[in-house]
Amino acid sequence: MFDPHHKVSSLGANKVVRLFRWPMDTVMDKKYKFADIAPDLNAIKGEHEQLSMFVQCIKDAKRRHASPDYLQVCLTQMLEFARAHIQDEEAVMAAVSYPDISAHRASHEQILHSLTDAASDIGQSADQDLVTLEDLLDDWIEGHFKGPDLRFQDYLVDFHLRRMRSSAIGEIQDDPSLQLERERFRAIVEASPNAILVVDSAGIICVVNSQVERLFGYERNELLGKALEMLVPARIRSRHTQTRSTYFASPEVRSMGAGRDLFGLRKDGVEVPIEIGLSPLQTAGERFVLASIIDISKRKELDTLVREAHADALRDSILKSLPSSVIATDTEGQIVAVNPAAERLLGYGREELIGQPVLMLHDKAELQRRATDISRVYGNAAIDFHAFIEAGSADSSDGREWIYCRKDGTPVPVQIALTTLRDPTDQISGFLAVANDITERKRAEASIRYMADHDALTGLPNRNLLIDRLGMAMRQATRSQTQVALLLLDLDQFKQVNDSLGHHIGDELLLAVARRILAQVRSVDTVARLGGDEFVVVVTDVTSKDELHDLVGQISKAVSMPLTLDRYELHVTPSIGGCVFPQDGEDAGTLLKKADVAMYRVKASGRGSFKWFTESMMLESQEKLLIGNSMRHALDRGEFALCFQPKISLTTGRIIGSEALLRWRNDRDENILPTRFVPIAEDTGLIVPLGEWVLETACRHCVDMQKQMQRPLAVAVNVSSRQFTEKNWLQFVIRTLSECGLRPEDLELEITESILMQNTEEAAALLGAFRDRGIRIVVDDFGTGYSSLSYLTRFPIDKIKIDRSFVRDLVTDAKDAAVVNAIIAMSKKLDIEVVAEGVETADQQQYLIAQACDEAQGFYYSKGLPIGDLMRDFAAIEEAVRLPSH
Repeated sequence: MFDPHHKVSSLGANKVVRLFRWPMDTVMDKKYKFADIAPDLNAIKGEHEQLSMFVQCIKDAKRRHASPDYLQVCLTQMLEFARAHIQDEEAVMAAVSYPDISAHRASHEQILHSLTDAASDIGQSADQDLVTLEDLLDDWIEGHFKGPDLRFQDYLVDFHLRRMRSSAIGEIQDDPSLQLERERFRAIVEASPNAILVVDSAGIICVVNSQVERLFGYERNELLGKALEMLVPARIRSRHTQTRSTYFASPEVRSMGAGRDLFGLRKDGVEVPIEIGLSPLQTAGERFVLASIIDISKRKELDTLVREAHADALRDSILKSLPSSVIATDTEGQIVAVNPAAERLLGYGREELIGQPVLMLHDKAELQRRATDISRVYGNAAIDFHAFIEAGSADSSDGREWIYCRKDGTPVPVQIALTTLRDPTDQISGFLAVANDITERKRAEASIRYMADHDALTGLPNRNLLIDRLGMAMRQATRSQTQVALLLLDLDQFKQVNDSLGHHIGDELLLAVARRILAQVRSVDTVARLGGDEFVVVVTDVTSKDELHDLVGQISKAVSMPLTLDRYELHVTPSIGGCVFPQDGEDAGTLLKKADVAMYRVKASGRGSFKWFTESMMLESQEKLLIGNSMRHALDRGEFALCFQPKISLTTGRIIGSEALLRWRNDRDENILPTRFVPIAEDTGLIVPLGEWVLETACRHCVDMQKQMQRPLAVAVNVSSRQFTEKNWLQFVIRTLSECGLRPEDLELEITESILMQNTEEAAALLGAFRDRGIRIVVDDFGTGYSSLSYLTRFPIDKIKIDRSFVRDLVTDAKDAAVVNAIIAMSKKLDIEVVAEGVETADQQQYLIAQACDEAQGFYYSKGLPIGDLMRDFAAIEEAVRLPSH
């Protein structure tokens, strides 16, 4: 801001001395009073100061975003004052014959014309007009007050000093005494608007004026003859003493404000900010310094106000640009300020919110719930602003989730950071609530929670939510003395649908099944999907198992109904196992386990039905678990072995090969039947490494037997459906034949009918690949599975084996005989060889020969023997075969 004392404040006695070239003691005796000499200069300086304050007020109002009307009024008043000031200034110029009065007037007229235009346009409150106004004010201050006006002030000072010189010379000539000059100098010093000190080179105060007394609070006699450092704060005295010594060593004029910020020390101990102008003096061989001092406390305060105004404007700009809702309240919770984001969030205008209680924005039900929670701690259930502040965070930031209510009643979830506001005395003056709309976050959290508890495909509860609901149902049943039934449902043939028709069809099937199950149960019951093709139904308020008979039948019937998807008609059946709380278990894990055991018993018993859990099932399940665990180590421990049952040609009576039969004697010397461990091996996947071991061992033993018997012999190896679907099974068979040295045509792979029906296209391609390499394909247990005659023509099959169940009563049961006759006759037509297994009597052999059966095997010829025993008994077995003579 322009300082009206600048330049002029250092024109005291020193300039008089330099201008008149009088000795100091002569000047000090003059009785001129500066105010009397240049009253016009003091008036001009006063008007300048008032104009500067006008300008600063207008700029501050503009930065605080005052209304255009207010700015226009301020600017108009300033212009009226400025025109009066210019008239006064030009009258003085004319009186003292100022030579540049025309240029001075032109400079004023140009800027006043621009400001007048700005004042007339400011009502439109355009941003560009406001910018132009501030630029014009800055130009006036910097370009005029510190340019032409300063030049005129200097001229005016020189004018009056020249006049004073003429008068002084005359007086000195009339009065040779120097007393008058001293008095006049003192008068000039006394008339200075600044505090004036004269100090000698030792730092002793020689001259002071009344302004020094007013500034520092001392009487004149308390200062004269004392060290200057008494007016310097203790914290900087040593530095000041050194600076003073340096200055006297090389004195120079220092204008007001040059250097750093300085402080004086008042008599009452208060520090006061000051500016000092220095002028070196020398008289009678002595050096002095005249210090012109001004108190800049007011300027500092004004600077502080300006900075605070800037800071307020910056804060206001930041608040307006913040995307977060900001609401300021007083200590009673009344709204005192809001930002535009709060207006947008809440739907209220600023004028509708100011003065209202902030709690009006909160959801009433939530406030009551929070009040109840607060009452448990603070004993006050009233909905009170102070209670919420106390319960939240009384003196620091607080971030909690609340619900605001918009003007239209719409709830908005927000996260509020509540901050305490404090005044300069550190007393609480209010609170600041910064709120962010968390609607999207809440939606995301709800979606995540839903996904965590629900199946992504069907939308049914998943295992997590099932466990939770099952727990709730069990607790309710305990209170009501009822039962809870848990039904575990698994879809039969689902894997076949998924593998053959694709996962998209499988997914549609699961969705349809889910809808069908839901349609059969009550709304209070739970239907969940565990994963894959497994579903769980939790039925509550059960009094006995019998009452669930109809429900299970309805679910089974609904799921089993044909379903058309993407032009495919699908038929799936459910295998359902069930158990009951509390009889079968008292926790969710136990109930699920037992229902699973019951369901797998249904699977093992032919599928498509329902069974309740019994303890005997658990014993069998545990046995399977033990067998499965033992099997994992049996291969490594060499507990498995192969026996070979010879196959007899019913044409020649000779052994043409054998079937490899797997046997297991465990580490406790127990013989485990294949009917017990093979299904477990298939369920656990152990059938794959076990089957690979069987193939390798059988091929090696066949080669050994061929070498021993000196003739071609074939070996038949059973292949499970799990092995057949292994990706590298074909390559493994080919590699094994090569490593063992067995011809492909001497290997027979026995498969079941179910393998052919699982994936007909892939099965046909794989069987064709085996056939192309010379490996022979045999369908085992023919007549017990699908018995579809069509697949005999569609697949490359070399042999079929008639199941022992038909051979056993072949001679006595006409129906079994008819089946056997049909199989043999059909095979002959298709050029497929026939093998009868389970032959135990000569009559059975005779019947099969009569029907032109190709091969036979069974106890009538030999049981399964270790490879060494078979090679030892090879000739005896052949000799025992008695074929009828032709």
